[in-house]
Amino acid sequence: MRPVAALAAIALAWLSATPAPAVELPQETIQIGLSTDRIAITADFTGADLTIFGAIENSDPLLARQGRYDVIVALEGPTRPVVVRRKARVLGMWINVDSETFDNVPSSYSVATTRPWQDMADPEKYRQLSLGANNLHIAPVDTTESPATIAGFVAALRELKQKTGLYSERIGGVQFLSANLFRAKLLLAPDVPVGTHRARAFLFRNGVFIKETSAQLAIYKSGFEQAIYRFAMRHSLWFGIFAVVLAMITGWLGRIIFRKD
Repeated sequence: MRPVAALAAIALAWLSATPAPAVELPQETIQIGLSTDRIAITADFTGADLTIFGAIENSDPLLARQGRYDVIVALEGPTRPVVVRRKARVLGMWINVDSETFDNVPSSYSVATTRPWQDMADPEKYRQLSLGANNLHIAPVDTTESPATIAGFVAALRELKQKTGLYSERIGGVQFLSANLFRAKLLLAPDVPVGTHRARAFLFRNGVFIKETSAQLAIYKSGFEQAIYRFAMRHSLWFGIFAVVLAMITGWLGRIIFRKD
C-alpha cells in the first residue's frame, strides 16, 4: 500500500503545482434602441434630433469607471447614385464642363461620438470601418479617371452634403448615463431623404474596435406631401406637365397683379 500512497501523493502535488486554466470572460457586446422607428415628414418639418439609447453588456467594471469605453453612433440614409458636375467660366458664362457619377452614395449621414476622433482610435481603423463622413467609401462608376480627378469630385460631393446639413457630426453627442448605459443624439436635416435609414453603433475599448450593432428607422412623407410624392413617383410625366403649367399660370397671374399702369 505504501507505493500506492506515494504515487497518490506525487499526483496530488503535481496537480497542485499545475496552474488552473484562466477563466475567459465573455466579450463585451452593444445594444441600441431608437426613441422612435418611424418619422413622418410634413410641410412644416424643419429638422429634428433623433435620440438613440444603448447599453454595453459584459463590460469590465474597472474599465467602465476609468472611461476606457467609447461609442460612435451613425445614421446612414438610403444609398443613391449621385452626379457631381464641375462648372467653368466659358465666354463669360458659367457652364458645366465636366462631371462624375458615383454609385451607392449615402443620401444622408449623421454621426455622434463620445470624444474627438483622435482620442478614441487610430484613423486607419475608421477607414476600415467606413466610419465618419470623410471615410465613407464613395466609388465612381467610371474608374478610368485619374485618382486626383476622382478625389476632387469626392471632396466636392462631401462639401456639398455638409453645407446642406445632410452630412453632420456631433463630437460629444454620445453621453454615458451610467457605467453601461449611454444616449446619443443625431441631427436630422430639414430635407432628410425619405426611405429606410440604418442606425449603427460601434463599441471601442482602449482604442480597439470590439463590436457593432444596428437598427432601422423609416422616414416617410405624411398628409398632402405624401399624396404629391406618390403621384410624382407613379405618374412622373403628368406631374412634370402639371408643374410646367402651374408655373406658367403663376407667372401670368403675377404679371397681371403687379402690372404698372
